[in-house]
Amino acid sequence: MTAPPPAPDLFTWEFATDPYPAYAWLREHAPVHRTRLPSGVEAWLVTRYADARQALADARLSKNPAHHDEPADARGRTGIPGERKAELMTHLLNIDPPDHTRLRRLVSKAFTPRRIAAFEPRVRELTDRLVDGFAAKGEADLIHDFAFPLPIYAICDLLGVPAEDQDDFRDWAGMMIRHGGGPRGGVARSVKKMRGYLVDLIERKRADPGDDLISGLIRASDHGEHLSGNEAAAMAFILLFAGFETTVNLIGNGTFALLTHPEQRALLQRSLTGGEGAGGVGGGHGNGSGDGDLLATAVEELLRFDGPVEMATWRFATEPLRLGGQNIGRGDPVLVVLAAADRDPARFDRPDTLDLTRRENPHLGYGHGIHYCLGAPLARMEGQIALAALLTRLPDLELAAAPEELRWRGGLIMRGLRTLPVSFSPVVRNAGVDGMSAP
Repeated sequence: MTAPPPAPDLFTWEFATDPYPAYAWLREHAPVHRTRLPSGVEAWLVTRYADARQALADARLSKNPAHHDEPADARGRTGIPGERKAELMTHLLNIDPPDHTRLRRLVSKAFTPRRIAAFEPRVRELTDRLVDGFAAKGEADLIHDFAFPLPIYAICDLLGVPAEDQDDFRDWAGMMIRHGGGPRGGVARSVKKMRGYLVDLIERKRADPGDDLISGLIRASDHGEHLSGNEAAAMAFILLFAGFETTVNLIGNGTFALLTHPEQRALLQRSLTGGEGAGGVGGGHGNGSGDGDLLATAVEELLRFDGPVEMATWRFATEPLRLGGQNIGRGDPVLVVLAAADRDPARFDRPDTLDLTRRENPHLGYGHGIHYCLGAPLARMEGQIALAALLTRLPDLELAAAPEELRWRGGLIMRGLRTLPVSFSPVVRNAGVDGMSAP
């Protein structure tokens, strides 16, 4: 009997650049694998699709970190949400039913499909103004100049953050992304400033509500189930933070995948500019009507192939349980590896192939079960508009660095590029537009 190849090294820089070979090894040889994380905490990694879906929907796996007995010598630096941020932790990602049910119902009353659909013109406007800001230069860092500012300004607008305050949010959010949410220094100050601002903004909206998401949350709370001040601030915080970082990575990872798969990129460009269909988000940026169906399908495939969320947020066993042939102990942390599950050959045909025409695509990019991402429709809409704009307005867009030279941000949960340098033929949309990098 031939021995399996040696286990891969996890959480190295090489792993961060391309984790998929290591995940393939785990799926085959250790699909539910106990490992020591860089923080020192031992956790279970779930890598097969079937096990991942089971874990994401298993009520015995709690989102509440109180179920984990964090070692005293590691407290505060494990990456597990803890009491040091308690004032911002009462949100949908870290609570269970019945509190989760109550808060999600309240947020759903304000975060409606109608509100998202009505927001689409504003996302198009922001997208075009950002592209105007660098299109004439012939080069850009698509993370700094486009993928980062677009969703942060969009979610600020949606929440109701005044335009004059949005650059502060961009600075605070940038600090948290660059440094991975660590507890000290600039990150802690950014979290404190953001919380203080949100508490004040909520009080202002309560006194003078508008047609925005925070005002909607307040109205929903005032008509039945109550949303406390801390819960409102925490909810606004997570909608802001989760609502933009996933989209930064969707745009960045998606553009990178298209630029490194030229046949697939050309297929999507032809559909957007050649009139091979009509309707759908993303039409109107090219010369033809655009194939909205292919654009939507393409975004789903990009979410599956190299999605913005590598691992689902922490779960903790409330009782001993069996998962993927392994015994999970009470209190054990469990991390569902969405990136591994979405490349599982037992569920997806040719899983390592980028196929923008893939129709049967039940990926887990935005989770599964009661914690399925509430903001997924907004992220999808922003991703479709952003990619359509880049491919139609900058048709000869190409990488300005070798793929292996690019650096990926470290961390367990999110997967995204630090920078994405590109070049293209300079283009000015029209002489009357004043390009802006910060709408």
